Amino acid sequence: MIENPMNRKIRIMMVEDHPEYREIVELALGKEPDMELTSQFGTTERALRSLRDRESEEPDIILLDLHLPGVSGLEAIPQLSTEIPRSKIIILTQSNREEDVLKAIMLGASGYLLKSSTVKQLTEGIRTVMEGGASLDAKLAKFVLKTLKTKLPPSEIEHLLSKRELEVLTMLAEGRVKKEIAEGLHISLTTVVSHVGHIYEKLNAPNAPAAIAKAFQLGILPISNLE
Repeated sequence: MIENPMNRKIRIMMVEDHPEYREIVELALGKEPDMELTSQFGTTERALRSLRDRESEEPDIILLDLHLPGVSGLEAIPQLSTEIPRSKIIILTQSNREEDVLKAIMLGASGYLLKSSTVKQLTEGIRTVMEGGASLDAKLAKFVLKTLKTKLPPSEIEHLLSKRELEVLTMLAEGRVKKEIAEGLHISLTTVVSHVGHIYEKLNAPNAPAAIAKAFQLGILPISNLE
């Protein structure tokens, strides 16, 4: 179990238009000692209005459905990121369309989980994202990345990232958090953070899921890594 680094409950906001599913998630999260569902809304508009009026406490994590009435989940990602940039967004939806997954990641979502995920997968995904990792279902990622084609020739791939940066990126793609990467490579956590920052900059990616997806897309990481 990943510990909450802030030594307090993880504040979670849920934007989901089905009350029955919100209730299921509320009951599940209510059993977790380190999590608290602080607010829930049926539309993006209501969530944004509540945040702007300071009616809702700023969440650490936003669980966001894609198919919402009015402003869709995909449209909501940049709006929520602008309003509360420190909050991290995890898509929690029924959609396993390749296009939806890739768009959500590229827009800055920190994770993408299906509603068919188990309670354990959901809670572990939330903790992983809080630790700075990527919460992207491996089977779903493999499903999406099969459609991507290499865009860079091998010579350019070799010079884009350093050997150490490639090692760090590969471990990120395996779902490891920064502390685990530091231990695995026998380097300091500060050095890992520095490498991750350089990777984001070189790949023009806002977070780990986007960097991983772009790396597969460019051919920096082989799709066989997910098998």
